[in-house]
Amino acid sequence: MLIADAQVHVWAANTPERPWAPGTRRHRANPLTSEDLLREMNAAGVDRVVIVPPSLDGTRNDLALAAAHTHAHRFAVMGKIDVKHPNAPERLAQWRTQPGMLGLRFNFKRAPQTLNSGDADWVWGAAQEAGVPIYVGVSHEHVHVFDAIAERHPRLRLIFDHLALASGVKDEVAFRDLDKLLVAARRPNIAVKVSALPCYTDAPYPYRNLHTHVRRVYDVFGPQRMMWGSDLSRLRGSYRECVTMFTEEMQWLPANDLEWIMGRSLCEWLGWPLK
Repeated sequence: MLIADAQVHVWAANTPERPWAPGTRRHRANPLTSEDLLREMNAAGVDRVVIVPPSLDGTRNDLALAAAHTHAHRFAVMGKIDVKHPNAPERLAQWRTQPGMLGLRFNFKRAPQTLNSGDADWVWGAAQEAGVPIYVGVSHEHVHVFDAIAERHPRLRLIFDHLALASGVKDEVAFRDLDKLLVAARRPNIAVKVSALPCYTDAPYPYRNLHTHVRRVYDVFGPQRMMWGSDLSRLRGSYRECVTMFTEEMQWLPANDLEWIMGRSLCEWLGWPLK
């Protein structure tokens, strides 16, 4: 079974030549390089990873693209774009011509007010025309904004990060508004990442209190719109446990559906060839 991780960050040290964006933070004390990541993937039995450039890199994608160039069979990228740059529309039209680049990622969790700024309004139609899928980081309270975008742009593929769970909350508080996400399953062009889930509970492995929530998502989205992932650099517990939470502990999942969730769905939605 192919195991493909929907989200991991890699980053370099903060140097004058490559400074971190102001006001950003890292998940680990030391940089996580692509070579570090490969070692962790091999130990955990993970075949592929989609690298998402972290906030400390601003809209730079070069480190992630370099990893995808060096290890094309292991890494691909969902990159960042400066929506205010004059050349942004032209860049987006050619986005997937960059080797290793599969799509875009926007994270509105830290600044949800930017959803109302209008700066990114042009992106949704342009991404639809260019065939560029988009990862979206929002909390449950803002899922409706992208439900409406998905309705207006039915060929645009949107994937919600981490079940649209809010940062910094856990267990029942984290999942109390899950219904707001489940409503979005009515849009066939919306999928979800069942990623970083151990970060949203204080329960020990195998995090059985989370299984019920995963089952609810499975019942409405189905396995072909669910994408496993770790967000490794902030993961609670081991990388291998994040895998086996699904592959060994959720025995209610049919084997064929598990294959979709653990990698096939991600690769097909993002257009990452399976071979």
